Amino acid sequence: MKRVALFALVLPFSVLAQPLNTTNDPHQPGYVIPSQQRMQTQMLNQQQQHQGMLKQQMQTQTQLQQQQLQTQINDNTQRVRQPQPGGVPVQQQVLPNNSAGMLNGETSNSGVTQQHMLPQTQNGGMLQSTTPSTTP
Repeated sequence: MKRVALFALVLPFSVLAQPLNTTNDPHQPGYVIPSQQRMQTQMLNQQQQHQGMLKQQMQTQTQLQQQQLQTQINDNTQRVRQPQPGGVPVQQQVLPNNSAGMLNGETSNSGVTQQHMLPQTQNGGMLQSTTPSTTP
């Protein structure tokens, strides 16, 4: 009997109490279905994992390509430096250019021949008149 009396006393106050979880009301704006939210979170995590894997694969592939190119450059350099069969070892030799050939040659102070195909001009050379002007 005491339990029934206690329950009768507390029952009117329970109507005034707030719901325990106010964010789980499907009639409120912004309500998200919990199972849908879990699925979206899982998909986002998977997407981030895939992006991380793709980034790592790209870095690995780039490094591998760089190594292959460097190996190819080294092989080609080695091949060029090797002497031809039956030939004299290849050495770089600077050949003197004593004659300018068809071009005019000018010698600078250091003795190096400089070649110019066009005549040298001074600044403002285009502004100077080359034809005599007739003034009355």
